[in-house]
Parts: sequence; structure tokens; C-alpha cells
Amino acid sequence: MRQRSLTALTLAVVLAATTGCTVERHWGGGTNTGGSGKAKVGLVTKTDTNPYFVELRNAARAAAQANGADFSALAGQFDGDNDGQVRAIENLMQQGANTILITPSSSTGVLKAIKDARDAGILVIALDTATEPADAVDATFATDNFAAGEQQGAYVKAALKGVPPKLLMVDGTAGSSVDTQRHGGFLKGIGLTDGSPEIKGHTAANGDQSLAQQGMENLLQRSTDINAVYSMNEPMGRGAYAALKARGLTGQIVMGSIDGGCEGVQNVKDGQFAATVMQFPKKMAEQGVLAAVEYAKTGKKPSGFVNTGSAVITDKPLPGIESHDSAWGLQNCWGGTK
Repeated sequence: MRQRSLTALTLAVVLAATTGCTVERHWGGGTNTGGSGKAKVGLVTKTDTNPYFVELRNAARAAAQANGADFSALAGQFDGDNDGQVRAIENLMQQGANTILITPSSSTGVLKAIKDARDAGILVIALDTATEPADAVDATFATDNFAAGEQQGAYVKAALKGVPPKLLMVDGTAGSSVDTQRHGGFLKGIGLTDGSPEIKGHTAANGDQSLAQQGMENLLQRSTDINAVYSMNEPMGRGAYAALKARGLTGQIVMGSIDGGCEGVQNVKDGQFAATVMQFPKKMAEQGVLAAVEYAKTGKKPSGFVNTGSAVITDKPLPGIESHDSAWGLQNCWGGTK
């Protein structure tokens, strides 16, 4: 008996190490199809360190516990770790998951693994990040990221009060659907295109604060004649702000961001961001788990895109821009209300 226990423990350790994933909880095998009664929910996030995905995981785990579902969470080692996410899906299939919730690092990089899971009768729901094509998963519960980018761009444009933008852009992971949609939405909101001369430079920081700071420092070596900054998410916005502050440029910049985490809302309150666009990952996680529970009971699957909403948070409201202040934001950061 001791030998069997040691062997099982060794196998679990090897699996965790070879997948490059963080393991939240395991369950036994068993059926992985709908209508079996017991929901076994697996969550695969891009990383297990980004506060946004930590909140998503915590909300999913709480919803699973509240609804009597088994829950296991895995994550890639870094934003863009497609291979790690593929191995996570394979592991969840072996564990007997009947629903997999995933925030794909790449909109196309995990499609084969998702197809294999769906072919095995597993419900697959994308959270936060859509796949390409969208029908590669059964349903998507997410922010309309183009609309969120457009909200940020419209706010920055209004805050410039008619002054032409001199813009630096801090993008995320090149090729990811979230990055592409937020970038394009921002440009539409501010009234520019990728070829506009008002864009003085851009850097890709893969969602990382340190990389964003380094990238912004490099851009500022070329020119400090700027008045606006786009940041794809709040960690990168903080990195960009640190570089701007070191140069004494924060007073001349209007910077927006997207996420709506409690730290990001505090950044708005402290004046680091003029505005941020809040998402609602708790909604995504809760709705995903409830769909998993329904599928396990009845075999019924959700379908299509479900927009979980977004809201501008600023303490400097502007005409024509619907917004909430930072006090409201701190009460609702990443929560379930809108």
C-alpha cells in the first residue's frame, strides 16, 4: 500500500512538472460527457501569476464549490505558452473533466486540443479570450475587447480636448485576439489608424510590467514630445507610468488602460491613469461554471458569444463618456455588477 501511494505521488509530481502548469486540485477519472450528473470543471488560464487570472480562478473555484462541482485549475507558464495549455487540456481530459474553461494564450494555438476535447464529449467554453474561429469552442463568455479598447480611445481623445494626439502604444502579445481587438478598438475610439503619423511609437510587452517599463524607456529615448499613452492592460500601464515618471513626463500625458482590477482602480484614484476600462472576470467564471453544472445535469450546451460587459472608471468624467468614479470602481473591481 505504501508503495502504491508513493508511486501515485511520484506520478502526480511528474505530471505537474512536465506540463509546465500549476495544479489546483485533481479528481478521479470517470465519464467526461454531459448528462452524467456530476460537474467536473477544469480551468486553463494563460498564467497563474497575473492578478486578473488569479481572480478568474478564485471566482471559478468559489462558484464550483457553491454548486457542488469538482474543480481543477491549470495554467501556462507564461502569456503565450500554447504548448503548456495544450498539455493542460490533455491532462484535464485524462482526469475526466466534462467541462473545460479556457483563456487561450493564442486564439489559434490550442485549436486541435480543443477539438479533441469536444470530440470526446467535453463542453469547452472560452473565458476572456475568443478563439479564431469563434465556433472552435461551444461558447465564449468574455469582455467585448474591441468595445473596451474603443472606450479607452474615446476617453483619451475627449481628455485631449481637441489637441492632436502624440501617441505611444504599449501592446500585449503580438497575434493574440485580445491584443488585436483592444489595439484596434482604441484606434477607432481615438480616431486614428495604424499608419497615422500621430502614433510616435509602440512596444509589445506581453502583458508584463517590467517589459512595458523597458519598452517605454526605449521609446522615450527617441522622443519625449508625447501627450497620450495607450496601455493594453494595467500591469503594462504601471510599467509605462514608471518610465514616464522617471523622465518627469507624467503631467503632460493622458494614459488609459483596461482591466479594472482593484490595483488598477487605485491607480486611477492616485492619478497614474486618467481612466481604466473595467472588465468583470467574476461574471465570466461564474457563468462558465453554471453552464458546466447545467451540462453535467442535462447535457445542454451554451452557444455563441456572451458579452460580460465593461465600464470606464475615472475621477475626471468627461461629456459624452459614460463612466463611474474610483469609489464605485473599488467597490466593484472585477466583481459581478455592472
